[in-house]
Amino acid sequence: MTVLAKLLDKAYETKTPTELVDAPVAALQGVSDADAEALKKAFGIKTIGDLAKNKYVIAAQTIAHLAALHK
Repeated sequence: MTVLAKLLDKAYETKTPTELVDAPVAALQGVSDADAEALKKAFGIKTIGDLAKNKYVIAAQTIAHLAALHK
């Protein structure tokens, strides 16, 4: 089992990172089809790549990293 396999639904465990960027966000373990639909409706997120590039996700990660530096 690869490190990525722990993060993905079974059907996507053997995919490469290049393939996963275009995979539906529901390919992520713990993200249901309903969750994926909500992300699509709210933010236009359809793929793992869309999620990774989302300005709100990037902003939240930046804030969390900066907060960790100030602990």
